[in-house]
Amino acid sequence: MCGVVGYIGYRQAQETLLQSLVRLEYRGYDSCGIAVVDGDLKVFKDAVRVADLAAKAQPLNGTFGIGHTRWATCGEPNQANAHPHQDCTHTIAVVHNGTINNHVPLRSRLKSQGHVFTSDTDTEVIAHLIENHYHGDLASAVRSALAEIEGSYAVAVVHHHEQDKLVVARKGSPLIIGLGQGENWVASDVPAILGYTNRVVYMEENELAVVTRDGIKLWHGDNEKIPEIKHVEWTAEQAHKGGYDHFMIKEIHEQPRIIRESNSTSIHSGVKDAELSGILSLDPPPSILILACGTSYHAGLIAKYLVEELLGLSVNVELASEFNYHRHRTPEALAIVITQSGETADALLAMRRLREHGTKLLAITNVPGCTASRLADETWYTGAGPEISVAATKSFTAQLKVIYRLLLSCSRLERRDFDRLTLALRLLPSAIQGVLDNQLEIRSCAKYLASCSGVIFIGRGLNYPIALEGALKLKEVAYIPSQGYAAGELKHGPLALVSKTTPVVAVLGRDTTHDAMLTTLREIKVRGAPLIAIAPKGDDGLDGLADYIIPRPEVDNLVSPMLNAVVLQLLAYYTALELGCPIDMPRNLAKSVTVE
Repeated sequence: MCGVVGYIGYRQAQETLLQSLVRLEYRGYDSCGIAVVDGDLKVFKDAVRVADLAAKAQPLNGTFGIGHTRWATCGEPNQANAHPHQDCTHTIAVVHNGTINNHVPLRSRLKSQGHVFTSDTDTEVIAHLIENHYHGDLASAVRSALAEIEGSYAVAVVHHHEQDKLVVARKGSPLIIGLGQGENWVASDVPAILGYTNRVVYMEENELAVVTRDGIKLWHGDNEKIPEIKHVEWTAEQAHKGGYDHFMIKEIHEQPRIIRESNSTSIHSGVKDAELSGILSLDPPPSILILACGTSYHAGLIAKYLVEELLGLSVNVELASEFNYHRHRTPEALAIVITQSGETADALLAMRRLREHGTKLLAITNVPGCTASRLADETWYTGAGPEISVAATKSFTAQLKVIYRLLLSCSRLERRDFDRLTLALRLLPSAIQGVLDNQLEIRSCAKYLASCSGVIFIGRGLNYPIALEGALKLKEVAYIPSQGYAAGELKHGPLALVSKTTPVVAVLGRDTTHDAMLTTLREIKVRGAPLIAIAPKGDDGLDGLADYIIPRPEVDNLVSPMLNAVVLQLLAYYTALELGCPIDMPRNLAKSVTVE
């Protein structure tokens, strides 16, 4: 969740580090800081935005250093707890993403040895442990210090007396090394170094590297290895706002193009084993498990409806964070793990657990080279490009598009359904563009929702997960308490929440659930609740029933969740805009959740 950066080369490190930190702001943070060697080791940090830190930090002339954006987990957000952290001699500086589970006994032992702590963080113990083990070789000291640590980490370390290197290591948290000519970078994520280089090394679990101006040396445990260099296809321009006020609205508008491009080209699939999508066609049918978190979980719920309806297979969908605490059970033959970043801690823990039981793993992710892709037997990439706003929009529809492509690759799918789905996907980009071009009703509803203290979202069938996603989006970016329900469940408790001051947003399709949805809407209407209906154009059943109608283009019901999702993304965005919320960086949230 936090952002780690490092630089060594010929540029001014201060400017380079600060620019890299700005590019990691989307990950979410409440404090930031940099450490640069400029004669002495100098640290500037505070519980402020990166721009504010840049304005107050004195100019430095050093050409190597490290930086960090912190999302508080251990110790409140303040200047003392901001990274980098130093040892007692102030010759070592450390930035860290992850969780040190045994920091309390380590801190107690170090204090008894005379170490003085200045923060409440778990990270500070790393700096003091390195100080204990340092005898002229920083890499050796870092390796020995990390051997005492239980938990997860992505760390970058500098030492005042070793101005020719950065030492970095990872376990359970992502870390990459960017390669240049006479300069190199370290970062938690690719966007931090876009614009500088597109050549990267993705560090694996339990690896340590020494990064110098001229290259890197990499060790897995005690064994030195040759770094595997990858080329990033994303561009720096893709990670800029491109004239939009916020990344979120830019990324919403990119969705027609992303779907259109994936229609015309085959999705890149990194296959390590036999093509696991073929497992879906086996007879007898296998058991299938889908694991995900947050928005990706909603995509998994839609996948369940589609696979069960079109392929006749049974699918279990579970939150990865809950699955990890289940007792042992007979593992499914195939697990599909959906994760935007490919670094979601709960998803990765579940993948490792399933691998131990012999389950085949298929990952759906947006980030080539991510940890999930290395754990999986097969990876299908969404091709959404960098998504900067914390609220997932284009990555959600791109995940759904991959799910449809998986269905189309399955020989179990009947020909008439293949033709139907292929045509529906071909027509979908223009339908989404139609929503983007006609937003009058959406903005009108957003002005109304901005005055509400709570909202209920309902749907049935394929659009029940979309109701959940709509509620999540409104909570994320507009801070309005919102709940999503299966429409048929209102009578089993949630109907008690319906009142004249609690609007209900209903997501309708022209399918077998339509009449039942209208019945539910009448039950809501007689109780005085304002009704907002999202439905295909020309739905006469809503006349005189809904207070607001957001008409959307007619599409095949199989792909209607993607279109309805775009409507709800815009509704959340414009509601947050009315309220003046920090749309791209909602409070308390991070883009990549790399801790449990």
